[in-house]
Amino acid sequence: MDGDVKRGARGTQGPADKAVEAVEPDTGQSSRAAPDQSRPTPNPNPTPAARRSATEFTAADEEKRRGVRRMKLTATGLLVLVALVYVLATWAEHAGAGAWAGYVAAAAEAGMVGALADWFAVTALFRHPLGLRIPHTAIIPTKKDQLGVSLGEFVGENFLSGDVVRGRLRAVGIGSRLGSWLAQPEHADRVTAELATALRGALTVLRDSDVQAIVGEAITRRADKAEIAPGLGKMLEKVVADGGHKRIVDLVCARAHDWLVLHSDSVMDAVQGGAPGWTPRFVDKRVGERVYKELLRFVTEMRDMPEHPARGALDRFLTDFAADLQSDSDTRDRIERLKSEILGRSEVQDIIASAWAAVRGMIVAAAEDEQSELRLRVRASLLSLGHRMSSEPDVRNKVDGWVEGAAVYVVTTYRAEITSLITDTVAGWDAEHTTRKIEAHIGRDLQFIRINGTVVGSLAGLVIYTVSRAFGA
Repeated sequence: MDGDVKRGARGTQGPADKAVEAVEPDTGQSSRAAPDQSRPTPNPNPTPAARRSATEFTAADEEKRRGVRRMKLTATGLLVLVALVYVLATWAEHAGAGAWAGYVAAAAEAGMVGALADWFAVTALFRHPLGLRIPHTAIIPTKKDQLGVSLGEFVGENFLSGDVVRGRLRAVGIGSRLGSWLAQPEHADRVTAELATALRGALTVLRDSDVQAIVGEAITRRADKAEIAPGLGKMLEKVVADGGHKRIVDLVCARAHDWLVLHSDSVMDAVQGGAPGWTPRFVDKRVGERVYKELLRFVTEMRDMPEHPARGALDRFLTDFAADLQSDSDTRDRIERLKSEILGRSEVQDIIASAWAAVRGMIVAAAEDEQSELRLRVRASLLSLGHRMSSEPDVRNKVDGWVEGAAVYVVTTYRAEITSLITDTVAGWDAEHTTRKIEAHIGRDLQFIRINGTVVGSLAGLVIYTVSRAFGA
């Protein structure tokens, strides 16, 4: 009866069952719900090189495998030891050695049960025990992809949530740290130099022909869409109202007077050349001189008399023209046609295209010169920003808000793409190589489960046997 009691009690050993259940539920299904179909699916056909790249064994891995083998020998040796103790104790009990032999046999028997159960649990993680395809064994190689999906979901839900990212960034205090860092002149110089290098690199990569085409098209398209006549009319109206055009009129009258004085013969020859052939030459000459004198007098009076009637007529003409530009459809249409003709000329397009080359050259030169106004202003702005971020809570909080908002947007918008990196990576691993590598990393610690199972099983068997004997079983 004692043997039946102690065998029945020892047969209820639990650590091994718990170990198996902790790895794989009894139902054979993952404890998590099926992954969301909207998530990216793992790559089903990774290349052999991709399968092995992350699971190749290094010298450190080989050393860990040797450590696992040593611990396996230790745990197996302990199993052999308790089995030998059980055999000797059972023989001693039957030989009448005394009551102590029963206690030792009970402890050793329960230790064997615990050792075997935990050996099964540990082995079932990586392969089929004894090659027997028992359900819910070889969990890692058969459930590798599901483990990758579960790991990706765990990371997405617990590390890539908006609240977690925002809270972590707020605790770090990026605005304060960045401000203190930028406030130091050597750091501001470094950032300025890096920005200049990046700017030069970007401008170098861009092809001038492409940028010129884009700039030219943008300017032309914008000019075609915008009607310029009303704007020109408003500007001309304001110029006339403020008298701004009078300086131009003064300049034109002065230059016209000077030209007439210097080219009197040209004017008279032009008049005489247009006279009929039947008129006498002296008449043509007198007419030419008369026309020249009247023209010179008119220009001189217009130059010297601000209230000259011709100036008033010009003012009225400009005022009427400004009004027509704003309200007269025919005038506005003519201006638009003129604008299109000007923009369509190759000379204008060449000027627009060459503007980029000039701007690019100026920017590159300024970026290369450490004493250029561009770099000095950037450096001063960085130092000012650093001091403000360090000393002004409003600026610091605004920067923190920008950083947090950008980070939250990235992790919430691209969470599936980020977690798919984990899922696709695990799915691309070779099952055999993955199993061996995981076992090399955690197998040594798992052997302590076998050792602990042997020790705990022996103690449990001893207690159960002792209790059963105490109650007279």
